[in-house]
Parts: sequence; C-alpha cells; structure tokens
Amino acid sequence: MAQEYASKQPRGFKNHIENVAIVGLTLLKAGGQSGKFIVEEMLKNGKHKITAITRTGSTNKAPEGVALKKVDYNDQSSLIKALNGQDALVITMGVTAPPDQQTKLIEAAAAANVPWIIPNEFGEDGLNEELGKDILLGPPKKKDRDHIEKLGKSSWIGIACGPWYEFSLGGGPYRYGFDFKNRTVTFFDDGTTRINTSTWPQTGRSVANLLALKVLPDNESDKSPCLADFRNKFVYVSSFTINQEEMFESVLRATGTSLDHWQVTHAPVKEYYREGVEQLKRGNRVGFAKLLYSRMFFPDLAGNFEATKGLDNDKLDLPKEDLDEFTKVGIHLAESGYFDNEGA
Repeated sequence: MAQEYASKQPRGFKNHIENVAIVGLTLLKAGGQSGKFIVEEMLKNGKHKITAITRTGSTNKAPEGVALKKVDYNDQSSLIKALNGQDALVITMGVTAPPDQQTKLIEAAAAANVPWIIPNEFGEDGLNEELGKDILLGPPKKKDRDHIEKLGKSSWIGIACGPWYEFSLGGGPYRYGFDFKNRTVTFFDDGTTRINTSTWPQTGRSVANLLALKVLPDNESDKSPCLADFRNKFVYVSSFTINQEEMFESVLRATGTSLDHWQVTHAPVKEYYREGVEQLKRGNRVGFAKLLYSRMFFPDLAGNFEATKGLDNDKLDLPKEDLDEFTKVGIHLAESGYFDNEGA
C-alpha cells in the first residue's frame, strides 16, 4: 500500500483518534487488569472520549469521565448501535469470556465502520506461529485478525507485551515459579533465560499512547510515529527484559530475605511444558498455566521478542520502570488473597 499523508486527504479528514470504545469483563475490577489501566492512562492523556461497553444487566459503573453503554451480545444491532461513531475499539477479555464474543464485536465494528480495532491481543508475539500453536492461543487469535482484514472495514493492532509482571510473579508457582507463602522458587533450566514482561500500568500506557498518535504523517517530511505505521501489525512493548534469577534478586531485596530463607529447585523447561500439556488433557487447569508460562522460557527466544523484533517503547514514549517497585506489587497481590478464587 502506498504511503498516505494527512495533507492529501479529503476535506474533513480527522488525523487523530477521538472516540474510543473499550470492552472487557475485567474493565472495572478493583484489583486491576489491563482494561482498568488502559482507561486510567487514556484519562490521564485527556485526548479521547471513552465509552465503556458492558452487558445489559451488569452492575459495572464507569469511572468519572467515561460514558457507559450496555449491550446484548445476542442482539447484533445493539452492538452496532453502541459502536456507531467510534474511531477505535479496544477489546480486553478474560479467558472465561464466551469464545464467539470477540467475533461478534469484530463484525459489529465492521458494520459500524470503526476504523481501528485493538483485539484481545495482550501477551505473546502473535506472529510467532510455532509459539502460538504450542500455547494453544495462537490459531484462534490469528483467525480473529484475519477476520478483521477479510471484512475490510477495520485495521487491527496487536499488543505484544509479554506476560504481565506483577500478576505473573504473584500468581503462584505455575507462572514465574514463585510461591511466596512457602518461600519456594522453581527455575526453568538454570533460570537465566530472559523474557519480555510488562506491568499493568505500562500496558495501559502502551494502548493510550498508541491511540494518541497521529493517524497519518502530515506530509513527506514528517517522520514522527503514526498509527498507520502499525496497521495490521504488532506493537512490541516491555517493562523488563529479565530472567528468573534477576526476578529472584529483586524478590530478595523486596522481602528483606536472603537465599538461605528460600528453597530453590530447577526443572527442565521442556519437560515441565510436556507435564503441563498432559495435565491439561486430563482436565487439570493448572496444566494450562504450566504449559503457557514454561513455553515462554524455551531457549528459542520465543519469550524475548526484544531480541528478535526490537521494542517500540521509544516510539510510544514509554518510561523506564523500577523493577523492585513492581516486585512489591506482585508480592502484595499474592499475600492479599487476590488469586484465591482464581482456580489455577
């Protein structure tokens, strides 16, 4: 596709995103998931009119400055009506969301002529097809991206941010290997394989700052980042490029403990992954967490997209963050009972 410029667009062309709709089962959860932080960062930027879309009958209340529209996912016309006039749709959903929900949203966005969609793509590098197959998430996500392109009304942008750091650190031994209650840690192989991982606030800033970019460059001499640079592509962002040993060093600093206070074990990462696959086949949900996280630590750089693709942090004006600060957040999540009713 030939490069387009704002200066050559028809009269009335708007070279910025103004109206943004966001959908997510965890949007307003007090403890925080990605949707909550995206909304917070967009409000800080002050560049968008935000509409939260939720189910009819939901008791969710939008924060100040955010409009609320309720929809019936069994009535496509209600989705289209809610999305009319929106410049972008951001979809954040939990793994328990109905599998056809994103498809309904994508089709409604096309019918409402929403030009930009950020689908439920927060995590791994979605262009790594081998990784996607191994963690079981890749094929359905690719299907949704392809569907957006086939409909021809919207463009998608995926957010490759790696696993969420504080969530994964505090979420129990089957994620980043840490069990804070029992003070145990399991290293995959020797614990030195680096991966990209992002905090919730950094993920929120990534989306907010992305949508604050100009849509097109002003003219031929304008080399500043634009939304069109990422059309039907992934944005690669990260808080930390880190290994488990470095996480552990941060944990020791944050807890004021020493190596003597912890039990450290090692697990061959590919064997650990295979165990997760077999557990999931038997219906044990822990198996999914095991296979998902361990696959990121394979020595093929699948979890370290900075090494293979580079990062877009500077283009999105993302700050450097303090590792120990967010290690403390992860520990607090673990100790506060945040994960108690999670199930896996």
